[in-house]
Amino acid sequence: MIQTKPAQDCQWDIVSLGEIMIRFDPGEGRIRTSRQFTAWEGGGEYNVARGLRRCFDMRAAVVTAFADNEVGRLLEDLIIQGGVDMQHVKWVPYDGIGRQVRNGINITERGYGVRAAKGCSDRANTAASQLRPGDIDWNKIFKDQGARWLHCGGIFAALSDTTPEVVREAMQAAHDNGTVVSYDLNYRPSLWKDYGGQQHAMQVNRELAPLIDVMIGNEEDFHMALGFEVEGVDETLSKLDPKKFMAMIEEVVKVYPSFKAVATTLRNAKTATHNDWGAVLYHESEFHQAIQRNDLEILDRVGGGDSFASGLIYGFLTGKTPQQCVDYGAAHGALAMTTPGDTTMATLDEVERLIKGATARIAR
Repeated sequence: MIQTKPAQDCQWDIVSLGEIMIRFDPGEGRIRTSRQFTAWEGGGEYNVARGLRRCFDMRAAVVTAFADNEVGRLLEDLIIQGGVDMQHVKWVPYDGIGRQVRNGINITERGYGVRAAKGCSDRANTAASQLRPGDIDWNKIFKDQGARWLHCGGIFAALSDTTPEVVREAMQAAHDNGTVVSYDLNYRPSLWKDYGGQQHAMQVNRELAPLIDVMIGNEEDFHMALGFEVEGVDETLSKLDPKKFMAMIEEVVKVYPSFKAVATTLRNAKTATHNDWGAVLYHESEFHQAIQRNDLEILDRVGGGDSFASGLIYGFLTGKTPQQCVDYGAAHGALAMTTPGDTTMATLDEVERLIKGATARIAR
């Protein structure tokens, strides 16, 4: 199993590095016609830390940056409600209109039936995207305070020319102090579209890969962000054979022997509201597959993969078996997609009951 530092020697179980945005959610409506939105906080890397704090009662901190204005302070309030520590957040003076710095906005509609979920981001020139090496005191986090796990991902690495170097700096400091590093490839075409495209994505992720202990991603991520091919799969990756995907993972580990574990969700989106959902973990030359949940009903799919990651990491942090790790991840991801917003509303008891095969019969 992956060895983590003893909990009593560390202030943090999990530290996440990434951008946190305001998400405007039109509920059952559409972005283009809505007259009101619910505000959530969210971000691929942050969602993992918040899930570990709220569902699994782990000690969590986030490293990011905000423009110091009312939107930034709204994000602060939402994050405090989620229980994630903010002492390592960099606050950047606001110039008045966002010419120099701003906070990111993500507007996502949930989709329904044959209408797919749709996102629209407004996040260029944000405070987090302007983070540079040297801005964060990583020795304070990993050496003085102590952290058992660092999580980051391809979303933050795609934001600017400087963010990959910040990721590298954080990962190196984590390794120097015995902290496990996980990374979610999270390939987003929109982020790389005007930033070198897929080729640049592969370059960035391949350079970071040797510093990663636990790599997380789906079939598209490994194909588009690392350049691996799944034999016999069409270009849309819509007809995935898990066995062939597992064969690809074995090739990934040969190329990157630093990966102590590779984890992926297996999603077949039949409609926006009915997905087949499963997961696989490769660890110590063996595959461990979670129970396949066919026709899982989805309310809001955003954050399902992040909740899978937080359940998986919880398993590793608490010394569970590889099979238990992937089971916790898959169950937590499934539950997170039954509620609105990017972040989990599930409880540990609900996760463990689902793993044991509990039904949706009312609990009272």
